[in-house]
Amino acid sequence: MNQIKRLFDIDPWKIATTTLDKENRRLQESLTAIGNSYMGMRGNFEESYSGDHHLGTYLAGVWYPDKTRVGWWKNGYPDYFGKVINAVNFIAMDIAVNGHVIDLAKVPYEDFYMELDMQSGILTRNFTVTFDDTKVRFTFQRFLSIVKKELGIIRLEAEVLTGAAEILVTSKLDSHVTNEDSNYDELFWEEIAAGQEQAFDYLTVRTIPNNFGIDRFTVTAAMQHDITGGHYEKFPLKVSETFTLNAKAGETVSLVKKVIIVTSRDIEPDQQVTKVQELFAEYSADYDTLKTEQQVAWQKRWELADVVIDGDPAGQQAIRFNLFQLFSTYYGEDERLNIGPKGFTGEKYGGATYWDTEAYAVPLYLALSEPNVTRNLLKYRHNQLPQAHINAGKQGLKGALYPMVTFTGIECHNEWEITFEEIHRNGAIAYAIYNYTNYTGDESYIQKEGLEVLTAISRFWADRVHFSKRKGLYMIHGVTGPNEYENNVNNNWYTNTMATWVLRYTLENYNKFKAVTTVDISEEEQAKWQDIIDNMYFPEDTELGIFVQHDTFLDKDLMPVSELDPSELPLNQHWSWDHILRSCFIKQADVMQGLYFLSHEFTEEEKRRNYEFYEPMTVHESSLSASVHAILAADLGMEDKAMEMYERTARLDLDNYNNDTEDGLHITSMTGSWLAIVQGFAQMKTDNGQLRFAPFLPKAWSGYSFHVNYRGRLLFVKVSADEISLKLVTGDSLELRLYDEKMTLTDSIQVKNKHA
Repeated sequence: MNQIKRLFDIDPWKIATTTLDKENRRLQESLTAIGNSYMGMRGNFEESYSGDHHLGTYLAGVWYPDKTRVGWWKNGYPDYFGKVINAVNFIAMDIAVNGHVIDLAKVPYEDFYMELDMQSGILTRNFTVTFDDTKVRFTFQRFLSIVKKELGIIRLEAEVLTGAAEILVTSKLDSHVTNEDSNYDELFWEEIAAGQEQAFDYLTVRTIPNNFGIDRFTVTAAMQHDITGGHYEKFPLKVSETFTLNAKAGETVSLVKKVIIVTSRDIEPDQQVTKVQELFAEYSADYDTLKTEQQVAWQKRWELADVVIDGDPAGQQAIRFNLFQLFSTYYGEDERLNIGPKGFTGEKYGGATYWDTEAYAVPLYLALSEPNVTRNLLKYRHNQLPQAHINAGKQGLKGALYPMVTFTGIECHNEWEITFEEIHRNGAIAYAIYNYTNYTGDESYIQKEGLEVLTAISRFWADRVHFSKRKGLYMIHGVTGPNEYENNVNNNWYTNTMATWVLRYTLENYNKFKAVTTVDISEEEQAKWQDIIDNMYFPEDTELGIFVQHDTFLDKDLMPVSELDPSELPLNQHWSWDHILRSCFIKQADVMQGLYFLSHEFTEEEKRRNYEFYEPMTVHESSLSASVHAILAADLGMEDKAMEMYERTARLDLDNYNNDTEDGLHITSMTGSWLAIVQGFAQMKTDNGQLRFAPFLPKAWSGYSFHVNYRGRLLFVKVSADEISLKLVTGDSLELRLYDEKMTLTDSIQVKNKHA
C-alpha cells in the first residue's frame, strides 16, 4: 500500500484544503467531483489551468461505441467497446485582470481555499492574485441542482482589495474536448448548431457517426448570465460571451452563469433549443433562491441517509463522502440508468455498468431510498434481457448471459478473460432479485419479470456446465472468478456455488408462483436442473476444512501478503501480469464473496476456517474487497480486523489506498463503508422475513447511529458503549431479533450492549 498523504483536512461535512497541490491536481479533481445523477464533473477550475490535470464533464447515458481492438480476433468477441465520452465543458471562464490572464499554474497567488460541502453539494474556491498595485480576491461557487436536473450554476465574485481592476470574463460552452482514458486525440462531437437567442447562448452538438447502428446522441448546452452587454463570439465547437467588470478597492463585482443541458435521450434534437428556452423561464429564480433550494433538498436526503459516528472524525468524514458521491451519481429517478464504477468522476472502465451494482449497491439503496429506486435497478436488467440472450448466443449457449460491461445490455468489453470467462456476474444479477424480494417482502416483481430473468440465467448455467464422466459430477471449466488475478481456471468454487444456487432459487420460485407466472419451465428442464443441483462438483479440502478457490489453487506457492516487500504493492503496478497470475495472491473476495452472499447457508466454523485461510493472501487491490471482509470479520467476532477493513473501504479514495484515485472515484464500492457499518458492526441481517441485529461498538468509536427503511417502516438504530437503542420512526410494529432475543418493536427498545 502507498504511503497515505491526505490532500484534504479532516472535517465531518467538508472536503477542504488550503493547498493547491499541483503534483496531485488530478487526485484533488477526483475528490471534489460533483453530480446530480443526470450529469456531473470532476473538480476542474472554471478559469484556464495549464498544469497537469484531467478535464472531465459527463452526461448520464451518453456514450460512444468504438471498434473492439484486439490483436487476435476470437469468435464471440463484442463488436464494439463502449465508453463514456467527455462532454461540453460548461463551467469554462477565461479571466484576465488588467490584461493578466489568470492561470494558477503560472501566476503567483495566495490565500487558496477549496471546499466541497457535502451537506449541500456546493463546491467553493477562493484565491487572491496581485498584479502591480492591484490585488483581487476571487471566489467561485458552483453546484448541479438535484431539484432541477438540467441546471448547473456558477457564481463568480471578484473583490478588489487594492488598486483598480478591469476584469475580463469570457464565459464559454466548449465541446472541443477529448478523452483521457482512450482515443486521446479523437473528437467525438460534431457541431450541429450554435447561436445567441435573446436570453441565452447555445451550442448543439452530436456524436460522430459509428458503424454499429447505435443511435447518435445530440446534446444542447445553453448559458445565461445575470448581467448584459457581453460580446458574443462563435468558434468551431465553441461559443463564448465576454464581459468587462470594472471595480476599485473596496468594491466587489459578480457574475452568475446558469447552464441548461438537454440530450436526445429525453428531447428530440429539433426541439432542444425550444426546450432550453422553456427551462430558462421555469428556472428563473436568482442564485440565492436556487442555492437554498439545493440545500433543502440535500438536507432531506441526509435526514434518511446520514450515518453519525462519534469519536472518529476521519471515519465520519469518510462515510458521508461515500454517501454523498453515491447519491450524486444515482438516485433512482431513471430506470434506463445504472451506476458506473466511476460515476461522473472519470473515464476509466468506460463509464459503463458492471456487476458491482447488483452485488454491492442494491443493499444500500434498499435501506436508504424508496423501494421503487431498487426496483428501477432490477427493471434496468429486465429491460435488457433480450440483449442478454444475444450475449449467450454469441458464446454458442442457451439462455441469457448478462454483460460484464454495458450501456445497452450488449457486452462491450474487449478482454477475453472478462468477456468469455467472468460469467459469475450472472449470479449477482439473480442475487439482486433475491435481495429485493427478501428485504422488501414484495413478491410482485419475482412473479413475472424476476422469474423471466431467473429462468433465462438458469438456462445459461444448465448449458454452460458439463458432466464429468470420470467423477460423475457437473463442472464448470474455463472461468475467471471474482479474483481477477487468476484467469481460465476450472471449477471456481464461487462460480459453481452461485450457479447451483440460482438453479435452486429459480425452481423454488417457479413452483411457488407457476399458477400466476407467464414463465414455462418444462418438466424435463426442471429434472435436468435438479440433477445439476444434486450433483455439482465443489472443490474442497477436508484436511484444511476449506472450500478451494479452484481446482489447482492449493498447488500454488502459498504465502501471506505480509511476506511481501511493501514496495511491491499494489501488485498490479509493480508485477508483470504473468507474475500475478502465477502467484497465490487474491485481488478481492472470491470464496469470501460466496460466504457473504449466502452467509445463512454456512456454519460459523466454515466461515472462520475460510476467512483465516484466504484473507492473509488477499491484497484487496479491488475496491470491492475490503467491505466483504469487514462484514465477515464482524460476523466472526474479529472486531479489530473488521475495523481495519472498514477503514480501508471507507477511506479508499480519500486516502488513495490503491494509488489510482486520480483516474476517478470508486463509486460502486463506496457502498462498502455503509455495508461494513450496518451489516458488519450492527450485524443487520434478514432472511425468511426475520430482521436481526447484534451490534458491537468498534473500540475507536464512542457511538454510531443510522436509519434504515425496512418493509414499509423507518427504523433508527443507535449504538453506544453501554446501550443499543432501536426506534420505530414510522410504520407498523415489527417483530425482530436483537442479540437473538425475539422482540416486538412498537415504539423503541433499549437493551444493554452485550459487548460492553
